Amino acid sequence: MKKILTTTLLCAIGMFSFAQTKIGIKAGVTLPTMSSHSTAEIFDGPPEYNFKSNTSFYIGGTIDFPISKSFAIQPGLTLTGKGGKTEIFESNFEPNNLFTFQGTYKLSTMYLEVPVNAVFNFDLGTGKIFFGAGPYYAIAISGEAKRTGMAISGSITTISSKQDLEFGSNKDYKRGDFGLNFLAGYQLKSGFNIHTGYGLGLTSIDTDGFDETSLKNRLFSVGLGFSF
Repeated sequence: MKKILTTTLLCAIGMFSFAQTKIGIKAGVTLPTMSSHSTAEIFDGPPEYNFKSNTSFYIGGTIDFPISKSFAIQPGLTLTGKGGKTEIFESNFEPNNLFTFQGTYKLSTMYLEVPVNAVFNFDLGTGKIFFGAGPYYAIAISGEAKRTGMAISGSITTISSKQDLEFGSNKDYKRGDFGLNFLAGYQLKSGFNIHTGYGLGLTSIDTDGFDETSLKNRLFSVGLGFSF
């Protein structure tokens, strides 16, 4: 009898939780950049780069599993544009092969990201304010690097080139990206919301093999959403 009551109770709780879940969709603009760090001395390894933001986009969905009236666990799946751009200087002083390049390096990547956030919400005015945080794991599915600038190799030449990126431990960049999400927004009773977020990459995607260097994703986003 206890087993029957326990099973019935668990089923009721599961059905109630499922009935209370809310599905959300969202889309917006991302302003990604990158954090570059190096302790290597000049000529011993790659330098630090001062990355500035690109402009990209994101689109995705979420599922809210309510724990209480004001707290929910919110996993999701998002297609997210990341990357950044920086000024670079490259040189090759080999005999009879002098080459220097100065210009801009723009990195544009697209990730499939799975965040799991703890979200709090409180009634405010005609809707509710919400904020939360949690971990994410993302997998790079495509990317492009673009160089534009001036090259000197006997003569001055304008260069503009694009390269499709390869991801993996021995490729251009690592495929996986792990970090923390932070989010906040305001939702109307109709279900529409405006929100902003910040992604803090904790793992380096650099594959140069220098222990002293790291390259981590940073992401600011703003967008609109709707909860069913």
